[in-house]
Amino acid sequence: MAERETPPLKPEEYDEFLVDLESKFKLKEGSLIPVLQRIQGKFGYIPKELLKEVSDRLNLQLSKLYGVATFYAQFSFTPKGKHIVKICHGTACHVKGSVRITDTIQSKLGIQIGETTNDGLFTIERVACLGCCSLAPVMMVDGKVFGHLSPDKAIKILNDYKEDK
Repeated sequence: MAERETPPLKPEEYDEFLVDLESKFKLKEGSLIPVLQRIQGKFGYIPKELLKEVSDRLNLQLSKLYGVATFYAQFSFTPKGKHIVKICHGTACHVKGSVRITDTIQSKLGIQIGETTNDGLFTIERVACLGCCSLAPVMMVDGKVFGHLSPDKAIKILNDYKEDK
């Protein structure tokens, strides 16, 4: 498994950010989801150290914050790659070869579903359906849909992202 290690954040790195959050949201319980979204947007994930600080400032139990953050799929406690690759495994995509595409991508990148490459470039995710059945099999990279894929075509697309095309 390839998982990037990131050093823990230092309080001085996020204290100013928290002060800004406090002024914008008045850090009350009803603002929890927007606060988590703002943290996710700023850091690309929710650093656990920061969640503890938010818990203290909101005067909420840390378990409540974890409960909310783990309930919604939009939140992550691990850094995501620069490019998020979502591979569709809906019925049409499955029938037309999404498993082979997934296996090829995992092999090429050296990671499994849900992991991020060591260079921080890619995170791959399996999704139930992207709603593009007529283009099956499909994957989405950073919100852009690529259809009628083969394993080779999928790798070429990722190589293009690697080269920042």
